[in-house]
Amino acid sequence: MTDNQELTAAHLDVLKEIGNIGIGNAATALAAMVNKRIDMAVPQSRFLSLENIMELVGGLEEVVCCVNLRLEGDVPGQILFLFNLESTFTLIDMLMGMEKGTTRELDEMGESVVKEIGNVLTGSFLSAIGSMTNLNMIPTVPMFATDMLGAVLSASLVAGGYVQEHILMIETLLFEDHEQIKGHFFLITEHDSLNTLFNSLGITI
Repeated sequence: MTDNQELTAAHLDVLKEIGNIGIGNAATALAAMVNKRIDMAVPQSRFLSLENIMELVGGLEEVVCCVNLRLEGDVPGQILFLFNLESTFTLIDMLMGMEKGTTRELDEMGESVVKEIGNVLTGSFLSAIGSMTNLNMIPTVPMFATDMLGAVLSASLVAGGYVQEHILMIETLLFEDHEQIKGHFFLITEHDSLNTLFNSLGITI
């Protein structure tokens, strides 16, 4: 795929369906992990450029927490989960069974909780892709970073040569009672990896 090739609504429909299946599996896994009900949803999926991502998340100077996993196998690339700092604190409180507002800074335990969320979400998403495509996608050990968005993206993407127009973004919402947390899941593939993914689904680009 080159940057000037168009991705249609059909491509996004398929990927959103994969996302919905993966998120459903993730909600079940999270509920078992924390022994309480956690609901999840995928409000939207779309392809973005690196510039669009920066605008979506809040700008270059927005402080974010990022879980970064490299993908190996049939569709090499990277997966990023981004939460702003306030959402990260709320997420830790939610999953640790603490009152909202308890967490005000990140410690080793908090980082471990967020990385585990990244593992669960990624594993569920990749399992959904694998069941529909028979592709082998293997995530590496997650890395965690807290910094301004521009620095996080530069370290994760630009340095790895992943700058491209077609970055899949899946908006992810987590619910517990009346609490809602929004995060962003990004799939950044290497050259021709999206072609491999769509071809396995019987969709041409």
